[in-house]
Amino acid sequence: MKTLLKTIIALGILGAAALSADANFAKCTACHGANGEKKALGKSQVIQGWKAEKTLAALKGYKDGTYGGPMKGVMKGQVAKLNEADMKALAQHIEGLK
Repeated sequence: MKTLLKTIIALGILGAAALSADANFAKCTACHGANGEKKALGKSQVIQGWKAEKTLAALKGYKDGTYGGPMKGVMKGQVAKLNEADMKALAQHIEGLK
């Protein structure tokens, strides 16, 4: 019974992370496209399929102000409310975009 309960809790956490990534990525689609296939406002890199590590480093850098070019100011505001778990889930989501 305890194993079943642990499994259910783990699946719930994973499901919540997936929902969080989808909700957070929905904010990205206006500039990056539904599948990350666009250069945001014609200025950024295409993020579609970026490795999770690269995306996570970029998100953390935008948040702390150490990363970014012309979109740095815009992105700082976009990531300001994301916590570590949100950024990791979002990075995994972006890695899977095709």
